[in-house]
Amino acid sequence: LILLRPLPSLFAKENLNRMSEQQLNLYDRLINEPSNDWDIYYWATEAKPTPAEFENDVMAMLREFAKNKKREQRLRQPDLEYLFEPPR
Repeated sequence: LILLRPLPSLFAKENLNRMSEQQLNLYDRLINEPSNDWDIYYWATEAKPTPAEFENDVMAMLREFAKNKKREQRLRQPDLEYLFEPPR
């Protein structure tokens, strides 16, 4: 579980401040409705197909983020200060 949580947290840090209200609602549903964090990880890494109810633009963004094309080190959750930073 420790390794799983950085993915949605780092995604949130990078994307929440530029997401629409609809996207924020989809993200909230994604991180709160599945009962198993592994499901989110498997869907984001395309190890398992995403159920239709979670297949949306936010999941597409999370899948793209999970590819880590910049090869960033993502071993820990970000500090929560980003929640209080002004939008970029």
